[in-house]
Amino acid sequence: MSHSRRWPIWPLLLAVPIVCAGALLTGAAGLPDWHTPLGRAVLELRLHRILTGLVVGAGLAGAGVVMQALLRNPLAEPYVLGVSSGAGLGAALAVFFGWSAMHLLAVPAAAFVTGIVTLTIVYFLAARGGGASIYGLLLSGIIVSAVLSNLLMLIVSLAPAEGMHSILWWILGNLQLSAQPLLLTGGALVLGALIILTMLGAQLNALTLGREAAHHLGVRTGLMIAGCLALATLLAATAVALAGLIGFVGLIVPHAARAWVGPDHRKLPGVAAIIGGLFLVVCDTVARTIVAPQEIPIGVVTALVGGPFFLALLLRRRKGGWIE
Repeated sequence: MSHSRRWPIWPLLLAVPIVCAGALLTGAAGLPDWHTPLGRAVLELRLHRILTGLVVGAGLAGAGVVMQALLRNPLAEPYVLGVSSGAGLGAALAVFFGWSAMHLLAVPAAAFVTGIVTLTIVYFLAARGGGASIYGLLLSGIIVSAVLSNLLMLIVSLAPAEGMHSILWWILGNLQLSAQPLLLTGGALVLGALIILTMLGAQLNALTLGREAAHHLGVRTGLMIAGCLALATLLAATAVALAGLIGFVGLIVPHAARAWVGPDHRKLPGVAAIIGGLFLVVCDTVARTIVAPQEIPIGVVTALVGGPFFLALLLRRRKGGWIE
């Protein structure tokens, strides 16, 4: 797509209520009668899933924008530094030790904490012997992620049948798990992080030119990289805590946002958040209706949609027309 062709944001804002209304009225139960208690309950459940999808999609997309900017790599995504493996291990431990039966928030809380701890470990390993370079972060992330992924598989193999099903369902991602207090807290965290990232947009633009160039432009690169990594991890860990592990959203949505408004990071986080939220709401609607009354994990739908889209991006890149 040409860099000169940009689209206004208002069609995206207009699409939000339209897509949400369509998702609210779509489901295995058809159009429920809101005058009846059962109908109101169905609508409340759908509304909760829609709000969760908006928050989770916005968080993953915003984190993807940051990771691709910091790592200067269009293949980067929110889980590249091991956040997904750490969060998955935390959730698995909560199920394995029975904490999930003790409190509704045990699984998301464990996932959130271990995701943050994982980034801290990765950053500490990368920073030994000097500042945390981009390549050091990537290498540390790959190593830590590999170790945690194997620990996760160990727990899955040792878990009883019921616990293994719960862990696998959570790993594949779904929008059923979040309690209302958790959703409100997650929404506040995602909104706050996106606002801060938008305010730091000019510095992120400088960092895409390289660390040395950004330094000469007056950006405190070490502090900026550490702060943006923390914000990206906060967004990703919040999304994981709300809905489990959902892939491809943070990988492909930033490309769609750049195609819509260009590479300016003063606009990208907000636009990517809107597109990511809409994308996840649509995917969740498909997940709960395509084989109704059964439901498939939303992570499966995002992979089936995101895989071909990302393949198209790779083919476009090989032809010299990479979307930026």
